[in-house]
Amino acid sequence: MESGSAFSRRSFSKALVAAPWILRAQQGPLRARIKIDTERVIDDIDPKIYGNFVEHLGRCIEGGVFDENSPLSDSNGYRRDVLDAAKKLGVSILRWPGGNFSSNYHWKDGIGPRDKRPPRLEMAWGTVESNRFGTHEFLNYCELLGTEPYICANLGTGTWEEAQQWVEYVNSSQDTAMTRLRRENGRRDPWKVTYWGLGNEMDGPWQMGHKSAEDYGKFALEAAKLMKWTDPNIKLIAAGSSNYTNGIDWIGWNRTVLDFLKTHADYLALHMYVGNTANDFGEFLATSLTLQERIKTSEGVINAAVSGQRNRKIYIAWDEWNVWYRARGESQRGRRILEEHYNLEDALVVATFLNTFVNHAHVIKIANMAQLVNVIAPIFTDEKRMFLQTIYYPLALFANNTKGKALELLVKSPVYPSRTFGEVPHLDSSAAIDNGTLIVNVVNRHPDQRVETDIELQDKQFTRTVEVAEVNAPDIKTENSFDSTIVKTSQRSIQANGKVLRYSFPPHSYTMLKAKLA
Repeated sequence: MESGSAFSRRSFSKALVAAPWILRAQQGPLRARIKIDTERVIDDIDPKIYGNFVEHLGRCIEGGVFDENSPLSDSNGYRRDVLDAAKKLGVSILRWPGGNFSSNYHWKDGIGPRDKRPPRLEMAWGTVESNRFGTHEFLNYCELLGTEPYICANLGTGTWEEAQQWVEYVNSSQDTAMTRLRRENGRRDPWKVTYWGLGNEMDGPWQMGHKSAEDYGKFALEAAKLMKWTDPNIKLIAAGSSNYTNGIDWIGWNRTVLDFLKTHADYLALHMYVGNTANDFGEFLATSLTLQERIKTSEGVINAAVSGQRNRKIYIAWDEWNVWYRARGESQRGRRILEEHYNLEDALVVATFLNTFVNHAHVIKIANMAQLVNVIAPIFTDEKRMFLQTIYYPLALFANNTKGKALELLVKSPVYPSRTFGEVPHLDSSAAIDNGTLIVNVVNRHPDQRVETDIELQDKQFTRTVEVAEVNAPDIKTENSFDSTIVKTSQRSIQANGKVLRYSFPPHSYTMLKAKLA
């Protein structure tokens, strides 16, 4: 019989399996290698993978981007502090007006004198929509921000004609009823918006106007024809998978939609949110592997759809993604909703998603973090103040630095066991080369151990100074607030010569290394 204080061999083995982090922390130093050949190019990195999203949801637009009664706003109602933070974030493309909101949004409600615009019952999120922020306000904001606008048309309760006329109003330079209306409302020249969405999440039963894949494909095709006949230069984004519930054939949805839209759609929109409801750091940090699997699967569906069509390309627009699980559920109705407060581990997951987009630069050409302000967002405000959430920092580092050509890496990393994914590498990485400057992004998924890493150049050499930017904090649950910014980017420089840089990546960290090569 065992004593009360002793483990049997079987009990001890079970304890080790249940606590893999403890086991690995008792081992020697972890070591890894990252081999880089600057001629092994994946593709050009499209800057639009660093996009964002503003929806008429909670305090994202009203009380976030736009607050007419705030002393912090300019004469047009735009919050100046938010605009400045968004500029520094490097937002490359901004999606609007939704989201679920778009499926019952009628764009003509949001033009003309603001005081004469009709308030409407907003059924997606349970409020009243004032319509004071409409097409002109959004497109003018994009001009101030210096970003590419992306408009999502209403293919839920909307009509083909409504979608076509929106393109005409925004883009046409001819003399028509729609362009006269635009000029009457103060805009002489067309905005020439390139990117247009063919509805939002039409595969979801939560969506107003939810359709089967076949019904959506047929409906979207007719809208696409009218929209492209109005302006042949626009790019159309088809509503791909957002519903991955067990038993749902999300792959079949994409296949059917592309059967109808393969000659008209330029992108397939996909959505994905992740969370840590189980409070399991290792599993949470591995969720980007699901993103990777879905990208590869969807790429195969796209390739099958366009096979036989010479020079026809359809790319992926991952136009909704983020960590979202705390402020979620049926209670999230009204004005102060979806207001997640992010911690360090959330920021690390964001960095792994960005690594994944860079590593699939040949097919991911648009990505939009949802959303910009207050609502599952990197920027958070109240009536008088603003602070930057933890997830702001990795996105800003990527957007402002990881440019040029994505590189295929050879990574030899220690691994840890995962219930979902088997063996998961401790290091998650991506790299880019831009006019002789190398950028290497590395997330160390280990909660308490450094990973000593040799970064080996196969065809170039380091030339002394390497800039180091790190996002980290003492604890993975550390959050920022109005009063304290603990999780942020720290910067320093180190020296490196020759072909090898040895660097020790700290536990639970995201690090960007930037070096000029010779």
